[in-house]
Amino acid sequence: MCAGSLTHGVKFMKNKPVIAVVGLGYVGMPLAVAFSKVTEVIGFDINEKKVEQYNKGIDVTNEVGDEAIKACTVNFTSNPEEISKASFIIIAVPTPVDEYKIPDLRPVWGSSEIVGKYMSKGSIVVYESTVYPGVTEDECVPILEKQSGLKCGVDFKVGYSPERINPGDKVHRLETITKIVSGMDAESLDTIAQVYELVIEAGVHRAAAIKVAEAAKVIENSQRDINIAFVNELSKIFELMDIDTYAVLDAAGTKWNFLKFNPGLVGGHCIGVDPYYLTYKAQKYGYNPEIILAGRRMNDSMGRHTAECIIKQMIKDDCKIKGAEVAVLGVTFKEDVPDVRNSKIADVVHALLDYGVSVTVVDPNAAAWEVEHEYGFKLSAELKKADAVVVAVSHKEYRELKPADVRSYLKDGHNVLCDIKGIIDKDAAEAEGLLYWRL
Repeated sequence: MCAGSLTHGVKFMKNKPVIAVVGLGYVGMPLAVAFSKVTEVIGFDINEKKVEQYNKGIDVTNEVGDEAIKACTVNFTSNPEEISKASFIIIAVPTPVDEYKIPDLRPVWGSSEIVGKYMSKGSIVVYESTVYPGVTEDECVPILEKQSGLKCGVDFKVGYSPERINPGDKVHRLETITKIVSGMDAESLDTIAQVYELVIEAGVHRAAAIKVAEAAKVIENSQRDINIAFVNELSKIFELMDIDTYAVLDAAGTKWNFLKFNPGLVGGHCIGVDPYYLTYKAQKYGYNPEIILAGRRMNDSMGRHTAECIIKQMIKDDCKIKGAEVAVLGVTFKEDVPDVRNSKIADVVHALLDYGVSVTVVDPNAAAWEVEHEYGFKLSAELKKADAVVVAVSHKEYRELKPADVRSYLKDGHNVLCDIKGIIDKDAAEAEGLLYWRL
C-alpha cells in the first residue's frame, strides 16, 4: 500500500484536469463522452479498429449513440503518448475469468504498465475495473511505480471507483447512478469525488477505503447472481411438477417484501463473472465459499438445461430430433446490446448441436464475425422455417412478436415455441396452437 502526501487537491480542481480514460468499452466510452462536456478528455484504447470507428462517429457499444460520439470533443486515440497530457487517469478495462474461472487480471496489469510509462508527476490514477479487494493497492500500484519511476503518495495518488453501467439500460445511465468513490487518503478521496461530481448528477458515495469500494462492487453482482440462481432452481423444480414458474412468481410477488427475480441465462461480463473474483480471494484466505459458488454452478448449468427442455418439447411435438431444425432468435448476452461475450445462448446452441440438431441463429445486434470468433458457429442473415422456434433474447425487434408471427417461422405440422425470456403471452400462444414453454 502506498502512503504519503501530495498537496494539490484544491489547485487540481480549480483548474479542471485533463482526463484520460483508458479502455473505451461500454464503461470507458460513456465516461469519456460525459467528461468531455466539462473538460479536455483523451480516450485511449489499444484496439485501433475501435478507435477508428469512434473517430468516424460510430458508437460500437450502442451506449450513447452515434450522434453523441460525433458531437463530443474526446480525443480518441490508440497512441499511448497522449496519456502524458492528462493529470487524472481512469482505467476502465475488462476483467474476465479464464477457462478455469480464475480472475484474469492481464488487462488491468497491461493498462497499468502503459499508464505507468506515460503518467506524469502529480497525477491521480483511478481504477474502475471490477477486481477483488486489494488489487488496486497491492498489485497495480507496484506496476505504476516500476514503470513510472515515481513514488505513490509522494509523486502520484490512486483511487478506485467501481463502474455501475447497465448495458442497454436507457433509464439508469452513468449520470443518474450514484457513484462510489474511494481514495488512498482523505485528500485524494476529496479530489476524486469532486472530479466525478462534475458529471454524476446522482452524486457520489465516499467509501471508507479503496478495499471497501472494491468489495462493494463484487458483492453487488454476486447478490444478484445468487437471487437469480434461486429462481433458476425453482424453475427446475416447478418444471418437474408441471407448474408455471412465472405464475408462481406473480402470486408470491403480491407480498410486500418478496424480492421478484425471473429465471434466466446469466451471461455477460459482470454478473456471470464478478462472483469468481470474490470467491478466488476468499479461497486465498483459506475460506471456501459455499452459497456464492453454488449459485454460480446453478446459473452455469442453465444453458444445457434449457436445451434439454427444448428437446423435450420437440419430442412432445412428435419431432424427430436428429437432423431437426431449430431457429434461435438472439445471441447477445442481454437485450438491445451488441455484446456477445460470455453469452449463455451459445451454451444452448452448442448443447442443441450435440443432440444432432441443425441450428439457425439470427440477431439484429450481434456482429457475425464476433459470434463466429467467440463460439465457432455462424449467424444467419434470415430465418428459414424450422421445427421449433426459440426466442432467446428480448431485443426490441422481438418484444412485439405475436404468436401468429412465430407460427410463420414454423414448418407445417410443427408447433414448438420456447420463450426463454417469457416475453410472449402464454395464453395467446397456446390459443394459436403453439406448444409453449418458458423457464
